[in-house]
Amino acid sequence: MTIHWCGTGLSAIPGLRRLIEAGHDVVVWNRTVSKAAEAVGDIQKDIRAFDMPAITDATQAGDIVVSMLPGDWHVPLAQMCIDTGAHFVSSSYIAPEMRALDAAAKEAGVVSVNEVGLDPGIDHLMAHVLVNDYRASASYDAQNELSFISYCGGIPKHPNPFRYKFSWSPLGVLKALRSPSKSLRDFKEFNVNRPWDAISSYTAPLPSPEAFEVYPNRDSLPFIEDYNLENEAHIKVFVRGTLRLNGWAEAWSDVFAEIETLSGPEGEARLTEMSEGFWADNAYDEGEPDRVVLCVALKAEQSGDVKYHKTYVMDAWGTDDGTAMARLVSIPVSLAVEAVAKGSFAPGVHAAPSDLDLVKVWMQEINTLAQHLDIVDHATA
Repeated sequence: MTIHWCGTGLSAIPGLRRLIEAGHDVVVWNRTVSKAAEAVGDIQKDIRAFDMPAITDATQAGDIVVSMLPGDWHVPLAQMCIDTGAHFVSSSYIAPEMRALDAAAKEAGVVSVNEVGLDPGIDHLMAHVLVNDYRASASYDAQNELSFISYCGGIPKHPNPFRYKFSWSPLGVLKALRSPSKSLRDFKEFNVNRPWDAISSYTAPLPSPEAFEVYPNRDSLPFIEDYNLENEAHIKVFVRGTLRLNGWAEAWSDVFAEIETLSGPEGEARLTEMSEGFWADNAYDEGEPDRVVLCVALKAEQSGDVKYHKTYVMDAWGTDDGTAMARLVSIPVSLAVEAVAKGSFAPGVHAAPSDLDLVKVWMQEINTLAQHLDIVDHATA
């Protein structure tokens, strides 16, 4: 079995190095071989120029193909894996086109595992732990009103006036600000066209509690079923969202105002121009530590009384060995690769595992990646 790791961007390296150093048979694929050699050439000799014909010829049944490439490549690579009998792993959200490959993957005996990075990824694991813990607790009652929140953000360890820093092109962040979101608030669907219309304050239960600004991200509603909450009759709040430093909304107010006026090709050109300016003014300095904060919480109430309330909270920052973001995205990907190799997933398209035995093993490893990881029981705190 050969692991074909495609893409050696900033968020790929720790997990890739972990697999190589563990002695797995790895082939590294990257569009620019020299950049891959800079990242892993000290421990890896088999580095090849990525293109679809070349990797298709090299992939054999039973191999595992990892895509850390831009999202447009995931489905073509997953389809190639189905055609060759190989397996597939990526950290990205499951797109409808990926979901549509489920039946073909099952028929071919192929595993496609996605959403195994940070967010999505570690957040899913935390959610499964809390939901299972709640269901097994004496507090469980079908009449309880549930509130679920999941907020994650990559933020500067040392805050700057812009309240944010970029480790790669800001264009993706700017485009995400134009995306609508769906969540549940007060038992009703809460639809927002622009994130800045739904910014609220959230205090993370860190050892020293810290307030952040948060907002809903993407469509949260499908994850109600993914987290096995679809049969709960009373869901008051359900939101997966983004976390930013306090003061972010004010620092970005002019950005929001301009984005709202942009449209068409001219708007896209202006976004690119803005991206270039932000990259020049607010990129991380060489060796500057980043920070990742992730909070996933589940609360159950009845008649105003809190019956259950726990938060899984993580705080991590960059070290001399690399960024927190890179560790927390790519190490879970490497764990997924090893799980696929061991046969821990059935054929078909999957997100991060919900099996508690596997989740606990992964969380033990993730605990070594963060400077703080804890489950806070607010009922006993």
